[in-house]
Amino acid sequence: MSTIWTDAVVVARYDATPRIAVLDLARADGDELWEYEPGAHIDVQVGTAGLIRQYSLCGPPGIRKQYRLAVLDEPASRGGSRAMHALAEGDTLRIAAPRNRFGLTSARRHVLLAGGIGITPLLSMAQSLDATGGDYHLHYCARSRSEAAFLTDLENHPRVTLHFDDEPPEQRLDLASDLGDPAPGTAVYVCGPGGFMDYALGRAAELGWPASALHKERFSASPPVATEPGGGGEGGFTVRLSSTGAEYLVPEDQSVLDVLLANGVAAPNSCGQGICGECIVRVRAGEPDHRDDVLTDEERGEGLFTPCSSRSKSPILELEL
Repeated sequence: MSTIWTDAVVVARYDATPRIAVLDLARADGDELWEYEPGAHIDVQVGTAGLIRQYSLCGPPGIRKQYRLAVLDEPASRGGSRAMHALAEGDTLRIAAPRNRFGLTSARRHVLLAGGIGITPLLSMAQSLDATGGDYHLHYCARSRSEAAFLTDLENHPRVTLHFDDEPPEQRLDLASDLGDPAPGTAVYVCGPGGFMDYALGRAAELGWPASALHKERFSASPPVATEPGGGGEGGFTVRLSSTGAEYLVPEDQSVLDVLLANGVAAPNSCGQGICGECIVRVRAGEPDHRDDVLTDEERGEGLFTPCSSRSKSPILELEL
């Protein structure tokens, strides 16, 4: 399915912290934007080079006249944050319809764990749960108060606990007490930088929380996992399209997606890092080597696959394309 784009205009902009810019976007033609559920993100095309990046929607769901984004200025990024921070009120850009692989699940209680800019999708979740009377608690971690966006909205909220690295140790996040042992009917949502994600998810697993209760969204791909010698996944392999039988060699230094696009195959794609889910296809034959940060173990077991980041352990991998 092709991506649906529209022109948008920056109707308001302010700096929430020295490194976080908040942008309010509206359709350039004045029409309403698409509906979305909390946890959704949009593709944004910025700059003259046609960069496409993904940003979570952090405004309250249900308001279709504007979308709100909060963007961290990250010097080590691939250029998207720099281009977004250069935007001013009145500037235009293109945005795509929202997608969501990080939505609220049907649970009795929700625990939201945000690290730094990871507050963006979780803020939308908290706003939605406030509106519907849902039971939740949000833990928001940042290096300091000066680096915490939306602080004035959250610091006196009864369902929010703030944790800052430069304040007394007893105020820092302690998952043994702040999350505790697994509780039936409770869902946990984690979003933030890689180190925060690894700590929170790893500690939750140590506490006995099952993978089915843990929901995550990464803003960048986690480091590649080293493969066992002879275990496959390295070197070249062949990808086959089930619709035509066409076969293409995937060399070690290219992704499946790179090869498909180079050969004119209309393969959906967006982030190129295995974190957004736009490129997901189904494996018809072969043994995939999953290297994404978006599919659940259940989805992998059902044969889903991300061509932008994952590879093959078998000589031939047949995809439903």
